[in-house]
Amino acid sequence: MSALGSPRLHLRLTDSTNERARELAAAGAPHGTLVSADEQSAGRGRQGRRWSAPPGSALLMTLILRDPQRLLPLMAAVAACEAAGSGALIKWPNDIVLELPRGHGDPGAERRPAPLGKLAGILAEGRPQEGWVVLGIGMNVAVRLRDLPAELRDGGGPGLPAATLARASEDVEPMLESLLEALERWLAAPEEAVLAAWRARDALVGREISWGSGAGIAAGIDGEGRLVVALAGGGQTALGAGEVHLAPLAD
Repeated sequence: MSALGSPRLHLRLTDSTNERARELAAAGAPHGTLVSADEQSAGRGRQGRRWSAPPGSALLMTLILRDPQRLLPLMAAVAACEAAGSGALIKWPNDIVLELPRGHGDPGAERRPAPLGKLAGILAEGRPQEGWVVLGIGMNVAVRLRDLPAELRDGGGPGLPAATLARASEDVEPMLESLLEALERWLAAPEEAVLAAWRARDALVGREISWGSGAGIAAGIDGEGRLVVALAGGGQTALGAGEVHLAPLAD
């Protein structure tokens, strides 16, 4: 059993586990405090995006971590993949994804990268000056895709469509336990091991991507966790933050 997750506040319904955890952290809650919920009314990811799932179908949790490590987001992503299983990959900077089936009867499908679906999201927020961060993770463990709003089920715009492990609702709590155990291991791992494990799960490497001011081919991450991109005109750049989008799959 992981030492993370105690004390624990479990809520049937809350607006956001990250919001509840932030309140507790500011009030002095100890390292490892866990806030979990069956349902969120205002769950969110990066860029203010909505995170929604039917009650009891998703893992919804936030941990309070004191004196967080430099590579915490990478550690969390590796741990989430490990808990989810061998098919889980990481889309920089904070999404856990699964490869989706290619279109049937499409003669060119096998030559193109498989489409990706978002299984889980990670959102770390904190007050570095006070030495704490809240680490939120939401994962579609038992979600039925047909029960999601259309904009989440189908993606739309630059967003990825949803993906799910399609397990039973009874598997949400065991998944939480597995995730906490994996987090405890990876939070104690050497940075070199974290970087190697992250790179082994990299969903973007070799894919065409774009961001607000450019485009190129994803070429892995550097030692700071920045996304390295090979530019079309030669050379490369490293992105430290922001949103990247996959190039549309060719017909």
